[in-house]
Parts: sequence; C-alpha cells; structure tokens
Amino acid sequence: MNQIRLIFFYVLLFAAFLPGECITGGKEAEAHSRPYMASLQWNGKHECGGFLISNQWVMSAAHCFQDGRASGVQAVLGAHSLSTAEDTKQTIDVSAVYNHPDFSLSNYDNDIALLKLETPITESYAAKPLKFQREGGVDPEKGAAVDTAGWGSLNNLGGRPDKLQELSITVLERMLCGRADYYGWKFTKNMLCAAEKRKDTCDGDSGGPLLYKGIAVGITSNGGKKCGSSRKPGLYTIISYYTQWIDRTTTQ
Repeated sequence: MNQIRLIFFYVLLFAAFLPGECITGGKEAEAHSRPYMASLQWNGKHECGGFLISNQWVMSAAHCFQDGRASGVQAVLGAHSLSTAEDTKQTIDVSAVYNHPDFSLSNYDNDIALLKLETPITESYAAKPLKFQREGGVDPEKGAAVDTAGWGSLNNLGGRPDKLQELSITVLERMLCGRADYYGWKFTKNMLCAAEKRKDTCDGDSGGPLLYKGIAVGITSNGGKKCGSSRKPGLYTIISYYTQWIDRTTTQ
C-alpha cells in the first residue's frame, strides 16, 4: 500500500511540472500594470480573459461564448487578485455578446468576440482601455517579441493563480505552424502562432490580448491540450483583419 501511495505521489509531482493549460513559464505581473485586463466570470468564477477597448466594450474570444448569450456573464475590471477585495475592482454585468459571424468551431477561425458592458467603467490607473491594431497597421512577423497576460491554470493539475500572470514569447514562422505535424489546415491566414520552450498560453487565458510594442495585435485563441507542447504553440487571432466589423459592432 505504501508503495502504491509513493508511486501516486511521484505521478502527481511529475504532472505538476508538465506544461499545462495555462500561462506556462511566466511570472506574476506588477499589480495593475495591465489596467485593460478583464476577468470574464460565470457565477463568480473566472472562465476567460478579455481586455477593454473602450469604456463600455471588452474584446475577447468567440469560443468562450459559443451560445452567444450574455446572461450570467460579468466582467471584473481593475483586478490583480481575483479573491482579495480591492478598491480598484469594478464588477459589471455584460449586456450583450457579439461573436464574429464567421467564427468556426472546427478550427477556431475568426475567434473574436465583442462584449458590451451594462454600464461604462469608471476609468482609473487600474482600469482603462488598450489600443488595438487597426487595418493597415504593422503586425508582428517571425521572431518578434510579444507579450500577454491572464489568470489561466498554472499546471496540468488545474491549479489556477489568484493573481494576474504575464508572459513574453516569440512569434513563430507561419509555414511552421501550418505544417501537417503542427496545425495543418486548421491554421489560417487570420491567425498567428507564438511560443517559446515551456512558455505558452492556453485554456484559462483565452480571450486575453497579445501585445506588440504596447498595442493589442492578437487575441489568445486556441492551443494544444498541453501548453508548452513544441508542436502545438499558442494560436492568436489577428485583430487588424477585423477593423470594419469591430467598428460596425461598437457603433450600432
């Protein structure tokens, strides 16, 4: 019996150090250094990330809202710790969810969503919008340094951080990500992939921003079942391709 327990212990220990569906290889962000970050929650539980693009609109990933319903969804802004009471926090109901009409569940193509808040936020040093790349802007190419953040799980055991984590990674070659042993046909022109060895994002970070030179150029979309997998780097929706849809949706 003791031997079985010992084996089980080592299995758990090994799993804890495997890359998981999370920000893997990152670090805790400085409190409120990313004031655009939103924790999107159902029944008070963090499920996806998002980021403010105006005082009443949050950008996120469509796969987080497959039914397109806003009922029960809240956006928590101005947070660093999800559990601790912070004077900077603002919890606002989401009044409407707009998924891109061409979002594909089969490969997460066009994985972008816009969420309208019930009321505008009160802007402060801890809660304010982020600029995003518009059509005609310069998107990052192979080898460019990009960064992202989120409250996703820390390991394959599913443990999630209480405080915002951040990560710097590198954009990978498009031809590589489109190879059959990587993503194949699922990798489209609307995506870019980015990661480094044992540094990646995944499930709990979906909807968060990918930044290049301080501007949001991508949305955390989809990766492998294990973050940090060398042949399943994180995928990001390229925001600049959706400028017209974003403008139409947020001004209707």
